[in-house]
Amino acid sequence: MNIMKHALKTTSLALCASLMAAPVVPAVFPIHAAHAASASDTQVQEPIKALYAALERIQAKGSGSFEQRSQALAPAIDRAYDMEVVLASSIGPRYATLPDDQKQALLSTFRQFTIARYVSSFKPGSDARFTIDPTVTPSPAGNDRIVVTRIGSSDDPNGTEINYVMRSGAKGWQIVDVLLNAHISQVAAQRADFSSALSGGNVQKLTNLLQKKIKTFSEE
Repeated sequence: MNIMKHALKTTSLALCASLMAAPVVPAVFPIHAAHAASASDTQVQEPIKALYAALERIQAKGSGSFEQRSQALAPAIDRAYDMEVVLASSIGPRYATLPDDQKQALLSTFRQFTIARYVSSFKPGSDARFTIDPTVTPSPAGNDRIVVTRIGSSDDPNGTEINYVMRSGAKGWQIVDVLLNAHISQVAAQRADFSSALSGGNVQKLTNLLQKKIKTFSEE
């Protein structure tokens, strides 16, 4: 049973529900080398604003098929997420030992999985309402920043707190983790999910798992 889907009033929060498929794991923030600590809140928030604007477009009625909405959302996902950092953190130390071809294959599938999860969660006619706190919060450790947001609906304006851990890199500020209710780490939840698939060292098993999830998301 998907606990969150029964607990939340809006189907647009199915994205949050996917975090509950694995054990609840508090977020842990590692210490990093110095980043641009003087970055303005606007710079840090920009990828999230663009992501939410794209989600509003794909949930509009008449926004097209699953594939059309996936293509429309992809640029915002690519801008918002440091996909390789999220994947590496979700797999753990084993990721560094994988051959480059396996990393690239996994990364491509993981990107499709991330896009498909969003597209499945924000279907045409959904009533998601997005709110971004005007002030960016410093990370408890290191130089990451946290963008505080809420996703609700007309029936539940307050919704659920969904926060984004942002890190400065070559492409600017990008998401390296998503926190449900301010403390449940998506990366940690995915690590618990992915570790069983990789328990025998079989990368193809994890790829197959992600492809199966993509197929499920696309069945509207």
